[in-house]
Amino acid sequence: MSASPPEASKTRTFLRRTASTLGLWGVVAAGFLSQQAWAYVALIGLLGVAATVEYFRMLRAGGVKCFPRFGLLLVVAYSLVAYYLLIGGWTPREGGGVELPEGVDAVFLFVAMAGAFVLQLRYPIRGLEALQAVGVTLLGFVYLALFFNFTARLVFIVEGEGQVPGALALLWLIAVTKFTDMGAYIVGSAIGRHKMIPHISPGKTWQGFGGALAFALIAGCGLFALFPEQLAVLGGWGHVVVLSLVLALLAVIGDLAESVVKRSLRAKDSGGFLPGIGGALDLIDSLCFTAPVLYFYIKWIGG
Repeated sequence: MSASPPEASKTRTFLRRTASTLGLWGVVAAGFLSQQAWAYVALIGLLGVAATVEYFRMLRAGGVKCFPRFGLLLVVAYSLVAYYLLIGGWTPREGGGVELPEGVDAVFLFVAMAGAFVLQLRYPIRGLEALQAVGVTLLGFVYLALFFNFTARLVFIVEGEGQVPGALALLWLIAVTKFTDMGAYIVGSAIGRHKMIPHISPGKTWQGFGGALAFALIAGCGLFALFPEQLAVLGGWGHVVVLSLVLALLAVIGDLAESVVKRSLRAKDSGGFLPGIGGALDLIDSLCFTAPVLYFYIKWIGG
């Protein structure tokens, strides 16, 4: 049986990717329209847990020793504690909004590190295997609990009325991040000629990178033009332009970071429940790098 022509294969991939993207935006829109804090954190929590399962599954499939049950338990525990404290408004921020109490991240980091070493005590030392087990387990927690859950923290740090005052800030973040991915894919597929970092991601091109920046600006400036008052927390047009470009760069780095993980483990995708995109980790990899920066930026300019 003959293989599908490259153009037909590209078209099929594009259609699947588009369908998955539209479905994702439908879910995001439903959460946005609900204006319920639990709907936001539930979606974020489910994606985080699914991505964690995929991450440890890839490690095991790649023959890397790790502690998946401990890692998953940590991600779930951290998420539940963080959501409970944020929704309950335990620590009002001086500049408005709510943030996690100081020390929560440090406590969980300590538990992650100490717990991984304690679990390793049960096994004999075989070269670097023990350090790898501790290291990749800790990486999973930092990557998928700390980094990704800045999306949830962003919802509450903004001052405003209602259960989810930062809803539009989160929507702006998702739009800029995902339009970056979309621009890189569309422009790269259409006119991409010069490889960007072929030893990490053979499909990435400099033309696609230019498309990523352009699409990020369109999304960031377009949403700010539509909702200037609700997005005033971003600081004005100059801030929006700079932030859009910075987040686009970070989104590309986040995508490449996951490529490093996948190529190291010889995995094509983290999962397969999103046709044309992959798994949950493939979906949130860019947000893991853009969400913390936008959170700290808003915290910085908000005083």
